[in-house]
Amino acid sequence: MRKFAYCKVVLATSLTWVLLDMLLLLYFKDQEKMKEIEIIALNRNLPDVRLEGCKTKVYPDNLPTSVVSVFHNEAWSTVLRTVHSVIDQSPRHMVEEIVLVDDASERDFLKRPLEGYVKKLKVPVHVIRMEQRSGLIRARLKGTAVSKGQVSSFLDAHCECTVGWLEPVLARIKHDRRTVVCPVTDVISDDNFEYMAGSDMTYGGFSWKLNFHWYPVPQREMDRRKGDQTPPVRTPAMAGGLFSIDRDYFQEIGTYDGGMDIWGGENLELSFRIWQCGGTLEIVTCSHVGHVFQKATPYTFPGGIGQIINKNNR
Repeated sequence: MRKFAYCKVVLATSLTWVLLDMLLLLYFKDQEKMKEIEIIALNRNLPDVRLEGCKTKVYPDNLPTSVVSVFHNEAWSTVLRTVHSVIDQSPRHMVEEIVLVDDASERDFLKRPLEGYVKKLKVPVHVIRMEQRSGLIRARLKGTAVSKGQVSSFLDAHCECTVGWLEPVLARIKHDRRTVVCPVTDVISDDNFEYMAGSDMTYGGFSWKLNFHWYPVPQREMDRRKGDQTPPVRTPAMAGGLFSIDRDYFQEIGTYDGGMDIWGGENLELSFRIWQCGGTLEIVTCSHVGHVFQKATPYTFPGGIGQIINKNNR
């Protein structure tokens, strides 16, 4: 019995050290990754991945937008690359302001240092704080409530806009204020921040379990566009991270459901409302915005991610 008890102690001690080693490995790997991210310029040059036919199009330019971006414990450079890309890749008169909504971040550099930095930028940038962890949905509603632009453009806080991203988006809303517009979502590597063009031949849909998926653009949509890839694609659903909407139309269809928690399901719920309330949901193939697709979500989900998403999808 003594030998057995001794073995249990040795095994428990060994497992403790193994777990400690794993945690230290993950910690130092994360620190190394953070250093690599911080080295990349905040206003780096990105490739122009638009179709050739998009580069010669002329758009109306008299509809300003407020860009709303929610962050929670993001890296300093990731948030600021989002901000700088909006400023650098957009005509100044088309950006009313940028509204950054802090969803109760715990990192000190996202407090006063961030406020001090954005005050010096050439576009008004407002930092709004949520008093407690509220999630993407309620934080976006807060950002929209304080914004002034006729159009609200929502961007996740780990995005980078490319040249010409804004003009074709706002042109569609100028043409019909009930049109809700998404850019083509390009991929920014979670490992080394390499920028890769997304496909303009896919659109958003969903399964019977209400899981969002990308599907090939159907032949009927290609026929409607007469084989030209530059006109917008009508899409049944949007991914939800990046889109622009007329603020009055957003109110008319009821905005987001404030009863939804944190994140998940709001993209489909809003997609359904748009199509059922006289609107049109489009992906503008002449607009490209990069998005960091993380292997695992770094955010906390009180009660667990499964429980939150299941509740939101009910």
